[in-house]
Amino acid sequence: MPEEVAASHTGGYRSGFACFTGRPNVGKSTLTNALVGAKVAITSDRPQTTRHTVRGIVHRPDGQLILVDTPGLHKPRTLLGKRLNDLVRTAWAQVDAIGLCVPADQPIGRGDEFIARQLARIRRPAKVAVVTKTDLVTKEELARRLLDVTALGHLSGVDWAEIVPVSAVQNDQIDLLAGLLLGRLPEGPALYPDGEPTDEPESVLVAELIREAALAGARDELPHSLAVTVEEILPRENRPPERPLLDVRAVIYVERPSQKAIVIGAGGSRLKEVGSAARRQIEALLGTPIYLDLHVKVAKNWQRDPKQLRRLGL
Repeated sequence: MPEEVAASHTGGYRSGFACFTGRPNVGKSTLTNALVGAKVAITSDRPQTTRHTVRGIVHRPDGQLILVDTPGLHKPRTLLGKRLNDLVRTAWAQVDAIGLCVPADQPIGRGDEFIARQLARIRRPAKVAVVTKTDLVTKEELARRLLDVTALGHLSGVDWAEIVPVSAVQNDQIDLLAGLLLGRLPEGPALYPDGEPTDEPESVLVAELIREAALAGARDELPHSLAVTVEEILPRENRPPERPLLDVRAVIYVERPSQKAIVIGAGGSRLKEVGSAARRQIEALLGTPIYLDLHVKVAKNWQRDPKQLRRLGL
């Protein structure tokens, strides 16, 4: 956790950490981005898109809420999957409040029940049930889901501090959720300087944006096999001050040669699409034009190899 930042906030100012948890693809990253008001976590309709804890910082006059976006808790099939689950449980032990995300457009399932029972074993953090994606259901369907979440708490032994329906897409009740989570934090000074949306290094954010672009439209066998590293981000030499350019060199890793061919596409067409989509996002993030140099390499069975996982920062 970061050292406290000197601040003049006094009189009831709160600061601390909360995390969103849940099974894969329930809207945790989208919700984090909506609360922060900036894109700090990549999103995809592919399960297990999130691969490391991302801290997004919500700045308010009455406090500072640091949101820890975690991977979806799931039944692991690889060493990577086991490590992702370990990240989730580590985050639970370090935060002041936990929000269990349950999508409004899906029935309560065994995955939700399993996670709720796990949360019931943890005493200290307050538990909040967050019903996400309310824009996808009718009022009657939402009412039934809220009753289901209440029953889930009784069944699993979790005493929900709050049950909050939200839509990150429509920004519905997002500010309310931020205030409720903030109220569960201890009084204390700001932990990060004003205005910072995240403490993630630029290289990590850039790598994630490239992976997000590569995930879009990827075939079923590809998403879990994709990893990205940024080799360098350097200012182009001999450029006039009014026309800066950053050279970004990155590598997309896959597990098999057949996957490499899919990512590159016929005549490099697919890789060009990924590069164009990623470049727009990276330029918005960095606030300057970039030249993106993308390469695709094979790292055989990297999801199951401890050495390769370390090399890929996972």
